[in-house]
Amino acid sequence: MGQFLNPGKNSYIEAVNSQIFIDKSEMIAFLNSVVKTKQKYVSVSRPRRFGKTMAADMICAYYDRDADSRELFESLRLAGSDISYSDLAWDEYLGKFDVIRIVMTDFFDSDASFNDALKEMQSIICRDIKKKYPDVDYFNDKDLIKTIADAYTENGRQLVLVIDEWDAVFRNGKTDKEEQTRYLDFLRNLLKDKSYIALAYMTGILPIKKYGRHSALNMFTEYSMMFPRQLARYTGFTEAEVVDLCNKYGRDYETIKAWYDGYEVSDIMPPDPNHEELRNTGNPPKSDRYFLYSPLSVVEAIGTGVIKDYWNKTESYEALADYIIKDYDGLKEAVTLLMDGARVHVDTSTYQNDMTTFSGRDDILSLLIHLGYLGYDDNTSEVYIPNKEIYDEFKTSTKGSEWTESFKAFEISQELLEATWNKDSDKVAELMERAHDLAGNRTYNDESALSYAVQYAYYAAQRYYTTILELDTGKGYADIVFIPAPKHADKPAMVIELKYNKDVDTALSQIKKQKYPDRLEHYKGNMLLVGINYDKNVSNTDKDFKHHKCIIEMA
Repeated sequence: MGQFLNPGKNSYIEAVNSQIFIDKSEMIAFLNSVVKTKQKYVSVSRPRRFGKTMAADMICAYYDRDADSRELFESLRLAGSDISYSDLAWDEYLGKFDVIRIVMTDFFDSDASFNDALKEMQSIICRDIKKKYPDVDYFNDKDLIKTIADAYTENGRQLVLVIDEWDAVFRNGKTDKEEQTRYLDFLRNLLKDKSYIALAYMTGILPIKKYGRHSALNMFTEYSMMFPRQLARYTGFTEAEVVDLCNKYGRDYETIKAWYDGYEVSDIMPPDPNHEELRNTGNPPKSDRYFLYSPLSVVEAIGTGVIKDYWNKTESYEALADYIIKDYDGLKEAVTLLMDGARVHVDTSTYQNDMTTFSGRDDILSLLIHLGYLGYDDNTSEVYIPNKEIYDEFKTSTKGSEWTESFKAFEISQELLEATWNKDSDKVAELMERAHDLAGNRTYNDESALSYAVQYAYYAAQRYYTTILELDTGKGYADIVFIPAPKHADKPAMVIELKYNKDVDTALSQIKKQKYPDRLEHYKGNMLLVGINYDKNVSNTDKDFKHHKCIIEMA
């Protein structure tokens, strides 16, 4: 048994022998189905303390040709599983490969330079290979890629390469783009199109780094918190597993659920022309959905009987506060909505899978999904705060004075929404005045700027509505239309027409003249027509000083 080559089964035995152990060995059945295929490159990203290391220990114990692990795995669920990903027997690849296990933080967490860390890593692993295969004529026994290739050429033994904390360079050397590129080049040269690789399994907090919309490691299939695919049930503790733990140890399940549940994910059904449902109905089988729990928190709560916030023990590499305080339009508003229990739509496509490259609020929200601070609904592309434990983290991270104005604005926005529903036009005008002031002077210039101010004022509506700007009605454009979300179908649709330095009656008459509600026929009888005018010339010495006027009617 070497330090890096064929590390054995002892680490996994410790996990299996622990008082609280969840058997995820069926994951091996899936990995076996991709061994020696074009899909043999597997990249798994999860938050810290979500079982990545234990899974890596299990993979090493199973595939390691020197580990003698048959008796261990015969006692686990894998051996008797009815979960099938292929026609392979559960022990098809048991003990069939050399395994190299690399934990990147062992090298790139140190004070050493990138070059020195990379050289040290290669030198140590090459030493293990030379000890295992001393008779090979090595061309360069300090170069890991050449050394592995020489050993494989001589003995024909393929490798399972397990790389844990693959993203250490991106988390610790966050600003050195040149080193990051060289690191990705090294991994690509080590892995891509190499006949010595039977399976490459990488874990990290972050998905594989992108440059633009591309990845230097594009041969990998990604299994992430956004899209865990067939590994969904192995990403965290499932609901059934937590129920079993609560029953076994006499813990209150509902309390555990409230504190630690909330990561909702879907798996993916592989194509199978012989699947029974497809044969009988002509419809492909649907994917399963899982409600996952943070493993560390559940283990702590079950083991101690104390329900509290264990999340701060995960030592995420950046505090939540450092990200949500970023000065991106809409980010603070999104955070206040999330803390109010809302779900917020997010576009994850622009996120570059690192901790520094952000172009807007959606990139920050995407990162928080991977860090475990937000859940992600892949059906609706919405994020949400998953449970009470994470809510407490948000609460702690928003205690600073810089959040006072954001929460004040959100409170006004909620009041404004309620006043609109109640058709209280005077209250709406008053609250628009207050919200407009908070939005800043940049919103006082023209009708376009007024539209920004009104969107800002109504941002609490995102919890209930889809917002459409400049809706084409056939005879004109409605400035702002709020369409109720399906789960809030009881809420009225709202058509808002804006005027700048004109008259509030003009705004409402324009809605009627253009017959805007006709385009929203489905909502007739439950639709509000809202006219808002901003008069910049009103003197602040006027006893009735008020820039905004509003009129509301039901349609």
